[in-house]
Amino acid sequence: MASSLFQSFLNPSKNWFAAQHMKALSKRLRKYGLRYDDLYDPMYDLDIKEALARLPREIVDARIQRLKRAMDLSMKHEYLPEDLQAMQTPFRSYLQDMLTLVKKERAEREALGALPLYQRTIP
Repeated sequence: MASSLFQSFLNPSKNWFAAQHMKALSKRLRKYGLRYDDLYDPMYDLDIKEALARLPREIVDARIQRLKRAMDLSMKHEYLPEDLQAMQTPFRSYLQDMLTLVKKERAEREALGALPLYQRTIP
């Protein structure tokens, strides 16, 4: 019950505030030519690092190019031209399916008592 209530609260089609947040976030991402999945940091979560490693090279290269372009625009205090902003698709996901698979595999390995595929090293 509480989980479905929470999910409906976050659903932009059911909650006006969530829809406004999604609209503002989309506008901000379009200014720099980013996708929402580009915001995930592989140094923060090892599941994300593993999911990125499993993706095809072209997708990872496109992600790197978007991030470089966004950093360049940010340093110059500029935005993408309006015509290029209109072509952007900020919520078209490329990482979520693989990330779900990686998390499911990790949970399965932990349930079986196996060692994790990757471990965080402490410097």
